Amino acid sequence: MRMVKRFYPSQPVVGVGAIIICNGKILLVKRRGEPGKGRWSIPGGIVELGETVEEAVIREVKEETGLDVAEPELIDVVDNIVQDEEERVKWHFVILDFFVKVRGGKLRASDDAEEIRWVPLDEAEKYDLTKTFRSFLQRNRARLEKLDSCSQSGHL
Repeated sequence: MRMVKRFYPSQPVVGVGAIIICNGKILLVKRRGEPGKGRWSIPGGIVELGETVEEAVIREVKEETGLDVAEPELIDVVDNIVQDEEERVKWHFVILDFFVKVRGGKLRASDDAEEIRWVPLDEAEKYDLTKTFRSFLQRNRARLEKLDSCSQSGHL
């Protein structure tokens, strides 16, 4: 499989993010790699050729957190465009953020994550968040407070 060129791409790269909220806490991942290295965000990654965005978010959550999720529901679309000093596009991601429901699995951080933790929604903005996730959180805060990924499963 050909790898998508993420750094100085020739076209936008499509990514997905997963909003996982249980009992008022959101699952955050401290990023090990760029973009956003060392900052907190939500689990996610790149859509692979031939897979739907819904399949991608389910796969990425499993790979990154060990959790099995289902029923992706689109919450927001986020642009992450970063230019270098010469105004060349260094990163260009179009990220579809989905609310997902937890169905099982065992929580563990993958190689992509320095750390993974449940954070109360009202404390999330105190973390060193990626710029795009901070703006997503501010735009969608009221909606997120009404969501619960674990309500049906009794999981976690």
